[in-house]
Amino acid sequence: MDEAVGDLKQALPCVTESPTVHVEVRQRGGSTAKKEDIKLSIKKLLNRHNIVFGDYSWTEFDDPFLTRNVQSVSIVDTELKAKGPQPIDLTACTVALHIFQLNEDGPSSENLEEETENIIAANHWILPALEFHGLWDSLVYDVEVKSHLLDYVMTTLLFSEKNVDSNLISWNRVVLLHGPPGTGKTSLCKALAQKLTIRLSSRYRYGQLIEINSHSLFSKWFSESGKLVTKMFQKIQDLIDDKDALVFVLIDEVESLTAARNACRAGTEPSDAIRVVNAVLTQIDQIKR
Repeated sequence: MDEAVGDLKQALPCVTESPTVHVEVRQRGGSTAKKEDIKLSIKKLLNRHNIVFGDYSWTEFDDPFLTRNVQSVSIVDTELKAKGPQPIDLTACTVALHIFQLNEDGPSSENLEEETENIIAANHWILPALEFHGLWDSLVYDVEVKSHLLDYVMTTLLFSEKNVDSNLISWNRVVLLHGPPGTGKTSLCKALAQKLTIRLSSRYRYGQLIEINSHSLFSKWFSESGKLVTKMFQKIQDLIDDKDALVFVLIDEVESLTAARNACRAGTEPSDAIRVVNAVLTQIDQIKR
């Protein structure tokens, strides 16, 4: 058996994948240059500086074209898994260029009408957003949570893109972050959404981040909470239908939903509370498909 396996290994071609280095190129807001032209100039820049030490950024350029159209060129995420900066030979790597422009508008509010008042149910950002620029790099953890999250979500998106049968390979399309207050869970979610939008800029024209205020989904009017949830997720579904957009839904303080469910079971909350929790879970299952 071992001999047969050895013979098979010798018969198959030896394929060794070169490591991938990600280069994020921030195009100036007023620039109308074509991405292909920017890529050509960036490749010339990297050919001249083909040895770097860890993550590295250029903000000044000898090339007038880059000076006019590019704010910065950054070699990123090389230190996520390595213990400290390491020398990198770009000629021995697969270089992935990600060109993006930051959206300078702040968040907009998603309002839901309830009887006599409007409820701010969510905040909505167009990604990549100037507000979140640099947030990913500012988050430092003792463990490799950033690299693990990035790899997990990229794999999930790849499975969806390739129409992998979930009955054969099961994976969850929801990321749940838990931990003590103030440990950066919400910031990490926003930074991850920004990072993925940039990383997948060749596939999606832009990203959309919807941060749902879970407390606003509970109506003061009995039996209205379920309707608010349905309205909220119907708006999200309309965004998802745009094939050019990568949509992220962030439900902050989700523990308030589970607390309401437990309280209802204990008889201390009205049945309307459990309706909204069940409605949220049902809507999440629907958009996961």
